[in-house]
Amino acid sequence: MTLFQLVISSELRRHRSSRDFSVMAEEKAKKATRAAPAVAGKDVAEEKAVLPPPPEAKDKTPPAGDECKALIIVEKVAEKPRAEKKKTHRGSLERDVALVKVETEKRGSLIKAWEENEKAKAENKAAKKLSSILAWENTKKATIDAQLKTKELELEKKKAEYAEKMKNKKAIAHREAEEKRAMAVARRGEEVLRAEEMAAKYRATGLTPKKLLGCFGA
Repeated sequence: MTLFQLVISSELRRHRSSRDFSVMAEEKAKKATRAAPAVAGKDVAEEKAVLPPPPEAKDKTPPAGDECKALIIVEKVAEKPRAEKKKTHRGSLERDVALVKVETEKRGSLIKAWEENEKAKAENKAAKKLSSILAWENTKKATIDAQLKTKELELEKKKAEYAEKMKNKKAIAHREAEEKRAMAVARRGEEVLRAEEMAAKYRATGLTPKKLLGCFGA
């Protein structure tokens, strides 16, 4: 509430109190008139006439012109505190806005720092995971290469053994073939020798071989 409104309110209360005092005095006089005998009516009327006006109304009710002047002066005087109050309110509002801005920037900085920290943690975690996967891959590849090398050595050994086995089989086959050839040559020699002996016998006896004649006859 402004100073001007306070002055107006106090003036209204003062006028209301003086009017209430007058009404109370009139009611009291009427009650006294009803209670007293008809003979004492004149005294009561004189007493009512002699009754002084309320001191508040006499002392505090200023003339209409003076009241307007007082109100105008009070309103002019009240303009300065209102302007100062507006300036104070504006300064307080600007200070609150600045504090809110500082708090917002501080909160933004904290959020930014938290975000950067979380991103760094995620990057480090991913880098460790990728490094672990690479190490696992290299170990797995080395194991597979070792297994392949071992298998190749085993195959080479088996191949050599098999080649040696096949070589031995070829040697055996060659030996057997040589033996068979020798037997065939020996048999041929024997048969040639027998044929020569039989021919000589047939010449000596003058006989003719039956097999040969049979062959010619056929």
